Amino acid sequence: EGAAPLSRSWNRTEADRCLYIKIHTEVQVKNYEKFLEEYSAQLQGIEEALDDSVGDVWDFTLDPIALKLLPYEQSSLLELIKTDNKVLNKVITVYAALCYMYNGFLSDTSVVEGESQIQMGRFISFLQELSCFVSRCFEVVVNMVHQLAALYISNNATKIIESTGVHFQTVYEHLGELLVVLITLDEIMENHATLKDHWRMYKRLLKSVHHNPAKFAIPEEKLKPFEKLLLKLEGQLLDSMIFQACVEQRFDDPGEGVSVSKNSAFAEEFAYNIRTIFANVESKLGEPSEIDQRDKYTGVCGLFVLHFHIFRAVDKKIYKSLLDVCKKVPAVTLAANIIWFPDTFLLSKVPAAAKLMDKKSIQSIRSSRDAFLQQKAQTLMKDMQSYYIFVTSWMMKMESILSKEPKPDKLSEDLSNRCNIFVQGVLYAYSISTIIKTTMNMYMSMQRPMTKTSVKALCRLVELLKAVEHTFHRRSLVVADSVSHITQQLQSQALASISTAKKRVISDKKYSEQRLDVLSALVLAENTLNGPSTKERRLIVSLALSVGTQMKTFKDEELLPLQLVLKKLDLISELRERVKVHCDCSFLYWHRTVFPIYLDDVYENAVDAARIHYMFSALRDCVPTMLHAKHMESCDQLLVCYDTEIMEILNEHLLDKLCKEIEKDLRLSVHTHLKLDDRNPFKVGMKDLAHFFSLKPIRFFNRFIDIKAYVTHYLDKTFYNLTTVALHDWATYSEMRNLATQRYGLVMTEAHLPSQTLEQGLDVLEIMRNIHVFVSRYLYNLNNQIFIERTSNNKHLNTINIRHIANSIRTHGTGIMNTTVNFTYQFLRKKFYIFSQFMYDEHIKSRLIKDIRFFRETKDQTDQKYPFERAEKFNRGIRKLGLTPDGQSYLDQFRQLISQIGNAMGYVRMIRSGGLHCCSSAIRFVPDLEDIVNFEELVKEEGLSEETQKAASQLDCVLTDLTTNSAEGTEYFKMLVGVFAPEFRSIKNMHLRNFYMIVPPLTVNFVEHSINCKEKLNKKNKIGAAFTDDGFAMGVAYILKLLDQYQEFDSLHWFQAVREKYMKEMNAVVKEQTVQSTSQDEKLMQTMNLTQKRLDVYLQEFELLYFSLSSARIFFRADKTAAEETQEKKDREEVAKTGPGSSTIEGSPGESSAK
Repeated sequence: EGAAPLSRSWNRTEADRCLYIKIHTEVQVKNYEKFLEEYSAQLQGIEEALDDSVGDVWDFTLDPIALKLLPYEQSSLLELIKTDNKVLNKVITVYAALCYMYNGFLSDTSVVEGESQIQMGRFISFLQELSCFVSRCFEVVVNMVHQLAALYISNNATKIIESTGVHFQTVYEHLGELLVVLITLDEIMENHATLKDHWRMYKRLLKSVHHNPAKFAIPEEKLKPFEKLLLKLEGQLLDSMIFQACVEQRFDDPGEGVSVSKNSAFAEEFAYNIRTIFANVESKLGEPSEIDQRDKYTGVCGLFVLHFHIFRAVDKKIYKSLLDVCKKVPAVTLAANIIWFPDTFLLSKVPAAAKLMDKKSIQSIRSSRDAFLQQKAQTLMKDMQSYYIFVTSWMMKMESILSKEPKPDKLSEDLSNRCNIFVQGVLYAYSISTIIKTTMNMYMSMQRPMTKTSVKALCRLVELLKAVEHTFHRRSLVVADSVSHITQQLQSQALASISTAKKRVISDKKYSEQRLDVLSALVLAENTLNGPSTKERRLIVSLALSVGTQMKTFKDEELLPLQLVLKKLDLISELRERVKVHCDCSFLYWHRTVFPIYLDDVYENAVDAARIHYMFSALRDCVPTMLHAKHMESCDQLLVCYDTEIMEILNEHLLDKLCKEIEKDLRLSVHTHLKLDDRNPFKVGMKDLAHFFSLKPIRFFNRFIDIKAYVTHYLDKTFYNLTTVALHDWATYSEMRNLATQRYGLVMTEAHLPSQTLEQGLDVLEIMRNIHVFVSRYLYNLNNQIFIERTSNNKHLNTINIRHIANSIRTHGTGIMNTTVNFTYQFLRKKFYIFSQFMYDEHIKSRLIKDIRFFRETKDQTDQKYPFERAEKFNRGIRKLGLTPDGQSYLDQFRQLISQIGNAMGYVRMIRSGGLHCCSSAIRFVPDLEDIVNFEELVKEEGLSEETQKAASQLDCVLTDLTTNSAEGTEYFKMLVGVFAPEFRSIKNMHLRNFYMIVPPLTVNFVEHSINCKEKLNKKNKIGAAFTDDGFAMGVAYILKLLDQYQEFDSLHWFQAVREKYMKEMNAVVKEQTVQSTSQDEKLMQTMNLTQKRLDVYLQEFELLYFSLSSARIFFRADKTAAEETQEKKDREEVAKTGPGSSTIEGSPGESSAK
């Protein structure tokens, strides 16, 4: 009974536990889901960020992850070559080992130019390694020859295997390849003038070390062996005799027990293999399916020379055939810029055969080089166009075949298609590469000039080459997937073919050793093919089939497909490596001169600008070779030089030209209202440079070259700098910025300079610097406070008002106001000097003194008024003294001088008004000028950082400045009166005291001038027209104030006299009119009306002048004389001293600091 509840409770806890686990699991899963979502979002962000910056063309060396397709062999050769036939095992193992050993010999042959002895010193160790490599090559060549000779022994007694019908062609091909390496080294040494020069310098240096070893801290006993080493290196490597030394080795070694040169069977076999290889090579040379036949041709030539040196026999027929190929292939590129001429090689290395040739045929081979080059130059453009079509259609096929899913029932057909397309790509790459290298290197080695068209065509071919490589690279995932399937399919085809032959051998019951060899070889080939398609396995298959194809085991129609399958297997297994080798453009390092021409072409034909990516990819191919440079302290130096050179060329030939052209286009588009050159695109053509801005950034070394960003930066910088120089142009540059965005999609940066308004007018700085020009060219209007240009070449006149000045002050700061007044003071000094000279002139002074005396004597009779006739007489009298070429009297010039002084004073007044205007517009954001809080104190209370406190105190300073400036403008007029008055009123300038008497004739002169100017406004020829010139009134008021002669001038009652005179004349005319109205004389009436009108105009002008002068006098406090002003100043000072409590206010430090 007790057990039941216990089990029940146990079940409950178990259920709870399961529930807990379930909940816990769900929570964990949710967390995991959340993590995955965040992670995928991050990845997407990274991908998007990279997407904009990574170009279409990648730098393969920077791939974060890449697939290596090349299978490598884990089993040793001995494990692979296992058959029951021990003798065959040994033969194939030896040959496989020798061939494989050759494959390990790949020397880096990039010897790049450098600077003299130090570099040579660094280079010695590399030469020593090269020397060891060459010695090893010699040994391998001897060993190979011995091993081959051992197989073909004339007497039957000691035959290793039945060798009739067995041709180890592969071994001979490998031997040929090894000889090509030695030939390449020879050619490099031959073509490397710099290396030889530096070697000579280095030896010279050694001699000087020899004479004084202590100085160089080198023990003498070490020098001797080092010199011996150098001599050995020079003899072995630098004399370009590496290949010659190799073939002239002693191959007959009695110790080895192998007879070579006397072995007729071997000599025959050797010659047979040369013929067979050559036949295969010759048929393919220059064909579209050519893949590596040129290199093999070099190998055949090497083997031929080796055969000649061993057996001293020449097959004239083969020799002639080898030379004939030169007409089709005049030169072969061995490495980068190293080119090899087979005819030169054959004639120099086999002199015995060369003697048998007639000179004519030798000459024709030589001349065929030039013919080849000329023909190439003509067909290059056509070749390029046809390859352009081939490669683009091949790229489309690649894209289409790799993007569609294969159908299960058509799998084998699909794989065959893929295989053929891959092979086709490699073939195109090889053909294009051969054209470029051969043409460029032949032009270079024969020192012939290339046409621009040829250069452009070659550069296009370089782009195509890179396009092929990038197609493979871009689809490397699918290619990798396909390659493994294709190799399996090809292996199965080969296995099917071999098994048919094997059955045929087994079904034949006759036993012989030879049959056993064949069977074993076929079994070996089968076993080896059942595995990855590695280099070693393919080598063994090819050797095994050399044995297995004798005795008619294969029918002819079976053998060819099998050879084709194996050839494809070779290509597909090494697909990536083949593509890399054929598309390698490191030879461009020696042909960098084509790059500027290429860039000019890209710039001219902007439509397909994207191709520049491919060219940069080709230029990057030079980098891996440079990393092996041994003569520099660090290869980085070489890379930096290369990088700098390429970037300079790019900037000069593309980027800078592009920047200038875009800027020019924007300028001309914005300034269409000006008279420009013809920009009709139908006449002058049109280039759409916008294509450059759709390019993705180009990757080069460790930088991205973003053309769009480069041009944007250039325009930003230019526009900013030019706006800084001339701020009034800001609107033009803003327009250009907007146009750049609309037309080219460039995202421009705003300049954020203090912009001026569109109606900025003349800048204060400009006026200040040229104030003498300004006052003579502009006219002042007192009431509107505005300056108007006197004359202009345009249809409009410039004006300057307070708003313009305020804007200028806002741009340059209030400090400019004092400087302007200072400049005005300097200007006035010069003008007053001329003023003084005029007043001192005897003619003027005597007349004035006469007038003053006359007025004093007659003022009681003339009712204290200066007679108008007297002023008019003075004005006319001065004309008699002489006129300027443009018909002006001295009084006219004096009036102009006074007007200019007045204009200067008007400008000072406008500066003050502009300053107040500027301050008031700046301070309008302060809520209450009477109660401004102290920000620094508030910040300190809050305990904010030191920077904030600093900022607050700055703000307080600014606000204080603004309030004081807006409340009181500086009294500039007072200052300018104060500075000149003492001098004007001094005893030595007594002649100036007559000035008040010259004012009446001056006003008469002014009124005549003013009426004359106003009348011109209605005429067609408006030169000299004007409607205002208040500078004169300002000038007269200012000078009267300086001389303290307001009272003297007022005593003349001049304007009352003028008014009386004109009123009197007008009344007389009215009276005359009433008298004459009865006589009905129309002509007389018209004359009367005109006279009345003229008198009206004159009176109005004088009235206007009187009002202007009265207004101007207010500025200079005309109500007080100098004596009264002095008295007022004294009174104020006394009040300040004695006033109750005022001393504390005046003397408080707060007040003085505020001031």
